[in-house]
Amino acid sequence: MASKILLSLALFAAACSSIALASDPSPLQDFCVADKENPVKVNGFVCKDPMHVNANDFFASGLQTPADIKKDVGSAVKTVNVDNLPGLNTLGISMVRIDFVPQGINPPHTHPRATEILTLLEGTLLVGFVSSNQDGNRLFSKVLYKGDVFVFPEGMVHFQQNVGYENAVAIAALSSQNAGVITIANTVFGSKPDIPIDILAKAFRTHAHIIAAIQAKF
Repeated sequence: MASKILLSLALFAAACSSIALASDPSPLQDFCVADKENPVKVNGFVCKDPMHVNANDFFASGLQTPADIKKDVGSAVKTVNVDNLPGLNTLGISMVRIDFVPQGINPPHTHPRATEILTLLEGTLLVGFVSSNQDGNRLFSKVLYKGDVFVFPEGMVHFQQNVGYENAVAIAALSSQNAGVITIANTVFGSKPDIPIDILAKAFRTHAHIIAAIQAKF
């Protein structure tokens, strides 16, 4: 099982890196390895001196094992992006491994800077995204089986749920070195400080005490 996942990860990453259209600016040199120690703030990271770059700057490990499952949602996401693989700086791509227990979800969220393409390695997933207000907030949804692929357009609210009886494993590539994640429930009900209750009560067409009870969970 582990060897199959590793092989699938390698093939998927190779394919995506060759065909992905990055949303990040295109590089103007062979590479620009992120210099995390540089105090200069830019859009992305300052380039490390190329003479100090080595193979480890383009290497990461760990996707052969899942992250710890979050019990409240029943899923775990392990990310490879510029934060733990500095060679991705300016290359406009990153990837994640997502693990689900039965009925586990990756709750509705968006990636503000990236399109996501997901491949299911094991299990059965219900996936979908919702279009913008201008398009009528239409839901595009599909049940995926092993080997199936689904695309979530940049910025669209999307989700996944394991609807099978076994654990599920997926990998996804994102068209940014730092795609960002905005989980809808956490953002709306768990902001710091809280969004005023009366605003949320009107927005969700419900009572203030219900909003207060939901905010208390976050």
